[in-house]
Amino acid sequence: MGSASAASVILRCPKIKVRQEQEQEQERITRADLERLELRVGRIVGVEGFPEARKPAYKLLIDFGPLGLKSSSARITRLYSKEELLNRRVIAVTNLPPKRIAGFSSEALVLGVVLRDGAVVLLEPEGEPPPGASVRAA
Repeated sequence: MGSASAASVILRCPKIKVRQEQEQEQERITRADLERLELRVGRIVGVEGFPEARKPAYKLLIDFGPLGLKSSSARITRLYSKEELLNRRVIAVTNLPPKRIAGFSSEALVLGVVLRDGAVVLLEPEGEPPPGASVRAA
């Protein structure tokens, strides 16, 4: 490798280069666009299997406090059992139009981190924020 620094070696790696190109192609949004999203804390109060979905998923019923109950379809079956999800706090987008998924109306979009193997880890707030609490950029 000679006198090349570790950083220059990493930047020449084809996989890293592809990732950098993908990042450059990402659509940019404004802070105003981000502020239009209504991100709220919810508490899962109901969980059912969703065998009609094309990919393994659960039907969730989520309590958003003053916003009421909303349904959501979530592909989180690889890491979570129904029992583990009940009463779990989640963060979700609550102001998107409902989406029909295999005849089910999904009214909230639960947020998570996608791992390399495609499994999704739910985002959870720390502490005990009440259902319906707003989530903002720090």
